[in-house]
Amino acid sequence: MTGPSIVWLRDDLRLADNPALRAAVDRGEPLLVLFVLDEESPGMRPLGGAARWWLHHSLASLDERLRDRGAALVLRLGPAERVVAETVTDAGAGAVFWNRRYGGPERAIDTALKASLRDRGIEVRSFAASVLFEPWTVTTGAGTPFSVYTPFWRACLAGPAPRTPLAEPRHVSGATDAVASDDLDAWGLLPRNPDWAGGLRDAWEPGELAARRRLREFLDDDLAGYDRSRDEPAAGATSLLSPRLRWGELSPHTVWRETLAGGHGGAFLSELGWREFAWHTLYRFPDLATDNLRPEFDAFPWPPLDEAALTAWRRGRTGVPLVDAGMRELWTTGFMHNRVRMVTASFLIKNLLVDWRLGEQWYWDTLVDADAASNPFNWQWVAGSGADAAPYFRVFNPELQAKKFDPDRRYIGEWAPEHVSENPPEPIVDLGETRKAALAAYEHVKQAARATKGPA
Repeated sequence: MTGPSIVWLRDDLRLADNPALRAAVDRGEPLLVLFVLDEESPGMRPLGGAARWWLHHSLASLDERLRDRGAALVLRLGPAERVVAETVTDAGAGAVFWNRRYGGPERAIDTALKASLRDRGIEVRSFAASVLFEPWTVTTGAGTPFSVYTPFWRACLAGPAPRTPLAEPRHVSGATDAVASDDLDAWGLLPRNPDWAGGLRDAWEPGELAARRRLREFLDDDLAGYDRSRDEPAAGATSLLSPRLRWGELSPHTVWRETLAGGHGGAFLSELGWREFAWHTLYRFPDLATDNLRPEFDAFPWPPLDEAALTAWRRGRTGVPLVDAGMRELWTTGFMHNRVRMVTASFLIKNLLVDWRLGEQWYWDTLVDADAASNPFNWQWVAGSGADAAPYFRVFNPELQAKKFDPDRRYIGEWAPEHVSENPPEPIVDLGETRKAALAAYEHVKQAARATKGPA
């Protein structure tokens, strides 16, 4: 069927290594690049505040880049299945291209839309773009999904190598005049009253060009020392690529290939592998943000919620130096060092005995890189309820973690300076006593699991 092509972008806000965009350009018809903000379809999770801020600026940057090449970005709001179908009608489109998604609600939308459009005679094609290895391509010898990271990643590396990234198109023949577009500012993605995003503006520059610069800086300046310094929050050794990958300003294939070309990357590439493992887990367990992956943890005896303790944790006012520093870095910049993320999560779950889902929701709202896979996956890992989980009895001691990874207290001094003063605040809980309570709760889970299984 003739007519313009529609490229429906989602978490792939880039021109380089974008298979859907490349296919649309190669089709030879004028094309329309569409982004739909869908927070209404069943199961679609509304974005958190920090993510909305990033999305606004990434979309603005993408629109500018498209205009430089002869097209523009069309923005529409509403349930994606309906909105995309309407856009096809409005544009008289003959084909729709997109890059695949792996969450349950997203797959349901895409499957239904693909069927309905093809019934109308519209060409529809989808592509692999957001993960290195698609979930159904990596399985155990028995054909089942992996539940432990090390054999999973070994199987990934033993298979075909990730594909070579695609070059970005130099010219995009736009068909934007065919349809109306929403005004980005009218979506209200940016905070206004109050405007709490000053720290985000100071810390980040969203968009594909900034993402490429950051990748180059990391590979040139930081990758060689990554293995040695990545766990030190004051060292500045982390890649800072996670929000770029979350929004698809960089593809994992680009990061993979350019890292290998630099001659380093063992530990760093394994972090890409952990991201892959999270997406593979979400694919087979779409309720990852709400349900324990290991059902025996449904018996965990969470006590009544201590609202004051939860508020203290959110605000970085627990009296525990590394926890407070991390939570304030998060609130200010929309980011937290990965080692500190584990410590703060462990403290909430295992010292305050607060359900991991409440912590996951806070990170979802405050992290610029929170995505549907990694955010709940990592919370469940710390809780002990997820895939390849850290055992519940492994409780991160935030004081020992600080001594090991922030020995000169530079990170703590930057984000929680009262803890390096003569009169630091007292912790809101006793770390030793709360650890004992956590272990007792874990024992309850084990006993409940044994009772369920019955005698051998």
